[in-house]
Amino acid sequence: MVKKAELHVHLEGTATPELVKKLAARNGIALDPLTFKSDGGFAWNDFWGFLDCYDKAAATIRTKDDYRLVTYDYLARCAREDVLYVEMFSSPDHAAECGMSYTDHLDGIAAGIDDAHREFGIEGRIIVTCVRHLGPEKALSAAQLFVDNQHPYVVGFGMGGDEAQFHPKDFRAAFDLAHEAGYQTTNHAGEFGGPESIRASLDHLPITRIGHGVRAVEDRLLLEELADRQIPLELCPGSNVATGLYDSREQHPFKAIMDAGCLVTLNSDDPPFFATSVGHEYAEAARCYSLNDADLMWITSNAIGAGFCNDALKEALLARLHQ
Repeated sequence: MVKKAELHVHLEGTATPELVKKLAARNGIALDPLTFKSDGGFAWNDFWGFLDCYDKAAATIRTKDDYRLVTYDYLARCAREDVLYVEMFSSPDHAAECGMSYTDHLDGIAAGIDDAHREFGIEGRIIVTCVRHLGPEKALSAAQLFVDNQHPYVVGFGMGGDEAQFHPKDFRAAFDLAHEAGYQTTNHAGEFGGPESIRASLDHLPITRIGHGVRAVEDRLLLEELADRQIPLELCPGSNVATGLYDSREQHPFKAIMDAGCLVTLNSDDPPFFATSVGHEYAEAARCYSLNDADLMWITSNAIGAGFCNDALKEALLARLHQ
């Protein structure tokens, strides 16, 4: 089995329906029954419905140990699919809404990373994210917490949320704060916002990776620039199909973007919401885009090279990849 790596997954969005129910029970939370479908999966119909369902599920994560459990559970599942390395987006805004401090939230995640590493050898790191539709002030507050509370497992800063809200330049202060503190940054762009959101992110934010970026395929000059500059793209085919951006994996432009010379990676985004996993993304990419094991190893190598972790860890991971 080809070894894998992942750069784009939302930690709060990794909790399975079973784990969400377990957390709700132990925290005394009455879950909205509309959170789940009759078959037990998460229930949502469109992107805003997904965000609402995501928030309901994330609200069951209330304590430091909850974060430890969610992190360990996800990394354990990844390790069983031969995943070597995962960078997880974590939202201090979600933790704050549940009354958790920033440091407790990070300490819980770090404990889960340590537990999974001890048991499976998998490596995990954290990218702290702000939420775009909560606005620039909230983003700046998240960035300030990020730089004021440095942690060895926190390796970068990013932004998720609804691309239709605000403009990338509105978040320049938050991203500059992280960048000037020596961290690399990434931003969700080119998902629902179109290629212009990628261009705006490149023009106004000090980013070194693009979250999603799939809509670059609609702008030839932009696609050529991404290829020339080798800006890593955190592509999430299963997510894009689940949210209705494309009708099927076969119609997804992953292979076209890869063939254009772009530096592509494969990611699960919010796996239980989209009925996927890192392993499933690799298997479906091989099936739909006629990729062989060498292609998949190249994609893993891309992800390791584009990771925000230090060079020593990258070298160790690449050595494991090619063993």
